[in-house]
Amino acid sequence: MVAEAEDTESESYAIDCPVLATERLVMRPPRESDIAQLVELADNRHVAEMLARMPHPYGEAEARAFLAMAGSRRAGIVFALTLAGTGTFVGCAGLNTTERGLELGYWIGEPYWKRGYATEAAHALVDLAFQKTSIQVLHASTRVINPASRRVIHKCGFQYAGQGMLNSIVAGQVPVERYRLDRKTWTSLRNWIHF
Repeated sequence: MVAEAEDTESESYAIDCPVLATERLVMRPPRESDIAQLVELADNRHVAEMLARMPHPYGEAEARAFLAMAGSRRAGIVFALTLAGTGTFVGCAGLNTTERGLELGYWIGEPYWKRGYATEAAHALVDLAFQKTSIQVLHASTRVINPASRRVIHKCGFQYAGQGMLNSIVAGQVPVERYRLDRKTWTSLRNWIHF
């Protein structure tokens, strides 16, 4: 694990939860009407084993607990990712407070993989983090066996920062790659290049 010497106590992580619109997505706070689609997409071991806090199996009780957590704002800011044209729920993304600082996280339901939705949401959240907070560094991590997530992180300009371990509810202790994006690099990449 890489030790990072950053003064995170002086940084502010408070972010209002706006509705964000990207080219194809509407990113909004999760709500009760999402429960059926949330359960359908989240009750997938392939998704859960790539994340730290998603249990499997995943049912209505887990969805309601997630909505309560998302509404409490203790865990950062969480968005439901929905398709702009239809409102179809496709996944979640957010910014979480960790021991390293503010960290980007996301998941997309398997039927919607390989369409660029994670990258689109990640770009919006990176911009939100640097525009609405005073952070100097944003963090991200991915399981070493998740090349799709690694591609999203790279497309957002994150730089490799070392390896560590993640305690996943489903997979146990697993190795992860850690990444970081500093404000200076983000400023130079603000006109996101589409890959």
